Amino acid sequence: MRAWALFSAVLWSLVGVGTQRSSLFSKKGFVYGTVEQPVKIYVKLHQNSPVLICMDINRANKEIVDPAYLWIGPNENTLQGNRQINITNTGKLVVKDFIESLSGLYTCTLSYKTIKAETQEETTIKKRYDFMIFAYREPDYSYHMAVRFTTKSCVGRYNDLLFRVLKKILDNLISDLLCHVIEPSYKCHSVKIPEGDFVYELFIAFQVNPFAPGWKSVCNNSSDCEDATNRNILKARDRIEEFFRSQAYILHHHVNKTIPAMHFVDHSFQVVRIDNCRPGFGKNEGLHTNCASCCVLCSPGTFSPDADVTCQICVSVHTYGAKSCP
Repeated sequence: MRAWALFSAVLWSLVGVGTQRSSLFSKKGFVYGTVEQPVKIYVKLHQNSPVLICMDINRANKEIVDPAYLWIGPNENTLQGNRQINITNTGKLVVKDFIESLSGLYTCTLSYKTIKAETQEETTIKKRYDFMIFAYREPDYSYHMAVRFTTKSCVGRYNDLLFRVLKKILDNLISDLLCHVIEPSYKCHSVKIPEGDFVYELFIAFQVNPFAPGWKSVCNNSSDCEDATNRNILKARDRIEEFFRSQAYILHHHVNKTIPAMHFVDHSFQVVRIDNCRPGFGKNEGLHTNCASCCVLCSPGTFSPDADVTCQICVSVHTYGAKSCP
């Protein structure tokens, strides 16, 4: 038997079947670090994160001598012992069942050695890789609605009174669903009727939002209650639509009676579904171009009220007219 074959047989007998060298980095769902800047990653709430690899793509395609990996989580917390964090001995990290509090900067330091062949001199190299992980969720349902009411004049307190009474009625109509009316507004216009004279009408617009105070009680202790809130907002939409349909019915069945000067304009009810981010989440195409349509968790120092879909900068509560973090 030749020497090379004999030596090969000895190796096989010593350690058994070995592990074939192959690229482990061709799998989908892997995210490599970069030396220049943090890598932005978006993880949907209650899903697992992709596999974060503690090296860049160029380093991954080279052999590494004596590698060591140190992961640090948000607020510079060590990640060892966290049941939601899985770190392999090859430096790969996965966050399981991602929640808001796990958002933030994840940093990994890769240490390895270079060895000179002629002297066996060892040099330790360290590289740092940053991953910025954002929690996001899909937009919830919300509805923008518009109606019109006739009025005697665009001047006078009765227009404002009707507007406030209508908002109160609608809020009471959907309060048990923990939905409410937000961003209500109205303007008065003169309208030329075909083959008729001018009339004054109030153009009223508002949004129906599924996050009235106490909305989390619909979740029944569930960490994610998207189905419940969307179901309630659909019911709220149907109730409001039925309310205005009844106004038209009443008006049509009182044709022999005096019609009030202020009444609902038939067929004026309009409803459009729009995206709505939950409080604490917002959209920002500039900051999150890779997830522009997502509702991303607001960064520290910002907040999102339930009347908006963007994260706003927190300001001092002592500033006149300014909003502050809740």
